Parts: sequence; C-alpha cells; structure tokens
Amino acid sequence: MRSTPHILVVNGTKVRRPVFILGAPHSGAEPLARAIKRSRGFHLTTGRHGVLRVTYAFARQPSIATERGTGAARVLRDAYAEAWLVSARSCAQCSPECRELAGLPPRAPGDPGAAAGHGTEPCADPGGIARFADASPDLIYSADVLLDAFPDAQLVQVIRDGRDAVADMLDDERCLAWFKPGLDNLDTVFPNPFFGVEDHTERSRWPRAAPAVKCALRWRGAVRLSARLRRQVPEEQLFTVRYEDLVRKPRRVGDDLSRYLDAPISRAALSGLVRPAENDDGGVGSWRERLTARQVAQVEKVAGTELRRLGYRLASDL
Repeated sequence: MRSTPHILVVNGTKVRRPVFILGAPHSGAEPLARAIKRSRGFHLTTGRHGVLRVTYAFARQPSIATERGTGAARVLRDAYAEAWLVSARSCAQCSPECRELAGLPPRAPGDPGAAAGHGTEPCADPGGIARFADASPDLIYSADVLLDAFPDAQLVQVIRDGRDAVADMLDDERCLAWFKPGLDNLDTVFPNPFFGVEDHTERSRWPRAAPAVKCALRWRGAVRLSARLRRQVPEEQLFTVRYEDLVRKPRRVGDDLSRYLDAPISRAALSGLVRPAENDDGGVGSWRERLTARQVAQVEKVAGTELRRLGYRLASDL
C-alpha cells in the first residue's frame, strides 16, 4: 500500500510527477538523463551525496526500508528536498557527472570558493523549473521507496544487452570496487539483491568468482527487479526504454518518452543522446570485441535466461 500523498516544495515549486531513471549498472541511463536534463522545464540531478547515502543504504540492506515503513519514504523525500535545491551553495555540491549532463565545464580542482558556491554556475533557472528528476546510479534497488515517497512518480527504466553492460562494468573501477574483500555483505544480507546472489551455491562461490561472473550477477539481479516492477507498477507510471532503440531510433524513442512524460524532449537534447566520441553503434554489440570467449560464456551461463527473455541471442545459439 502506497503512502498518502505528501506535498514537497523546492525553490517555490511543488514537486509533481518527479521522474526517476532506473536500470542495471551501465545499462544506458546516462544519455537518456542528458536528454531530459537539457529539456525545457526539467531539473535533473545525479549522484548527489545525500541521495546516494540513502539509496545505497536501502540497496545494500533492504530491511532498513521495510522496517522503517513510511519513515524510509520520509528520509528519501528529505534527501531530494536538498538535492533539488538550486542555489550557489547547493550547486557547488553537484557531482562532476551532473555538471557534464548539463553541458557545464568541470569545476577547477582545489577551487577555494567551491564550498561556498563562489563562481558556481547553476544548471537550471529556479523560475523555469516545472518538473524534477533524478538519475543517480542504482536507483532500481529503491524503486518501492521512491513510489512510497512520491506516489505520482514516473519511472523510466533502461534495458540493455547484459553482455555490453558487463563489458562496461569491467572497465569501471567504481563498479569493480564493490567486489573488493570486505565490501560485500553476503554474510548479513542473503539473498542479496544488490549483488544479485540468490541461492547458496552462488553465495559459496562468490569469493572466488571471476569479475565477469560478479558483474553478470549484478546485471541479472537488477533485470529481475525491473521485471517485477513491470508486473507491479501501473502502466502510466513505468516506461521501458531499450538502449539499442535509444541509439538506433532516438527520435522515435524521444517522441514516445515525450508522450509518456507529457512534456517535450527538445530536438537539441535528442541530438546528443549518444556521445559523438562513441563508435557509430553507440557501443551496441561491442561485447564481441571487448569480452573474451570465456567471459562471454560466464555471462551467458549466469544470465542466459534473462538475455533470451529480453530478446538477445546467445553466442551459443549462433
């Protein structure tokens, strides 16, 4: 049962139908977030410390959210009330990723005025904000709390070929850092949605599992949460984007997204859905060159069922 509606006002604007972008690690949320952030009327954030602190607490120990009930929703609302503020001091706390999405230059390292917000260019005009959004990593694990905190929220989930996602995860030190000894909490949280470990065999093999296996487990776990969302959330509150369609048919996806959000996504924003620096395919199918044959076999053994269900052909089927 969802909590009763709560009115949140940020910078004088009521938060109505906030948008949250969800997906497994490296599933392609970033280009979609960039398009929304650069569209008129939207204020999208990502990676704000207060939000990450709360969402990772819920992700790594789901019982915190379930035991606190409405208290968890209140904590998350408070985190967003701070994250969505637009002021010199607040914007000085923005992550480099958030500034990049807005097209702003990186903040100079060691800038003595940064903490106070001196010289910080805000990414949005408070007077022009109509909708709020967030694309912080790993929000998928807090979807239930997001809907409790904002019952009218609109969720956008991104699905991508798990092999491409794993290839990107293996190149991301921040993703791999979760697998360092002492950071996993399988002894206290099991089954563990964050690491995708669901049975005792996976749990016993985890310490000696290859990085590709651990990445595949994380992707599989997030995709299973996405499937559960699709069954439980009303259609008007959940829109699914396939990353491959986002790359190959951005205007069609943009039109569909605009109708879902009841707000236009600008043509200028759509033209930047895929970085010019990326290859012509936007990374689609790059796993064929980036993963070894052994890694491909490991990923498909762990997540083959999910890959097939989502319409991706396995290497073993070719």
